[in-house]
Amino acid sequence: MLPPIDLLSRDVHATPTPRGVKSRAAKPVKATVVGALFALAAWLPPDAAAQSVDGWQFDASLYLYLPSVGGDTRFPQDGSGSEVGIDSSKLLDNLQGAFMGSLEARRGPWGVFTDFVYVDFGDAKSGTRDLTVGGVPLPADASASVDFGLKGSAWTLAGVYRAVPDRFQPVDLFAGVRLLDIKQTLSWQLSGNVGAIPTAGRGGNQQAEVRNWDAIVGVKGRFGLGAQGKWFVPYYLDVGTGDSDLTWQAMAGVGYSFGAVEIVGSWRYLDYRMKSPKVVETLNFSGPAVAALFHW
Repeated sequence: MLPPIDLLSRDVHATPTPRGVKSRAAKPVKATVVGALFALAAWLPPDAAAQSVDGWQFDASLYLYLPSVGGDTRFPQDGSGSEVGIDSSKLLDNLQGAFMGSLEARRGPWGVFTDFVYVDFGDAKSGTRDLTVGGVPLPADASASVDFGLKGSAWTLAGVYRAVPDRFQPVDLFAGVRLLDIKQTLSWQLSGNVGAIPTAGRGGNQQAEVRNWDAIVGVKGRFGLGAQGKWFVPYYLDVGTGDSDLTWQAMAGVGYSFGAVEIVGSWRYLDYRMKSPKVVETLNFSGPAVAALFHW
């Protein structure tokens, strides 16, 4: 889901917690990170923007991504007054499918990138107690059979500016939007001593969807290792808000350049804190990724 970081070795001419707690913590985080990005742009030396206008350059990447998922979701029950709540990290163990790729086009210091990721999780469990009814955990002698699924995508589109055109230590600033489109489905049936639980909360089928547009700003680049820069450390950070209270994404790893093709191994994390009230309160994806990057 992260855009290629222009890793080609070529010359560049230089001339889950309670909602109230999360809400209070999100605003200073947004202000701090956004302020740091603009401070970085102001700190850059004047000649950092003096770059030649060459022809178009393109970067594309394909990823093998193996994320885990976490977060809190509330499934409302019509007429019962009882919500069924689940913690995705406890119920979803099986990644059924994933796709991720990105494309970047650049001319001189300016460019644009797009990034797309699709995930499909699903799992079925019996005898579990990892859900709540009406905000209350199940009684000690009750359990549930659960079939839970999550599928959807995250799409990023942003404009990028090459702030530091160093061959081995480039720094890009970018701004754009990200769309999160996720659907969760839940089927459950309680068993055991469930006498205190309303009838409508003892079993059913529900779904929860979220479709959020958020504006994001960020920084990406790499640190070259050694005189030739064949080995390098890529990094990426973005933060944003809009339909979400706060979203942020981070990545770091290590890569090796073969010239027009590079291989990168990394760890990446994408996090969402939703505005209240939302059926999906929090959502995050994290895990290792291996990417092949192509430059032309």
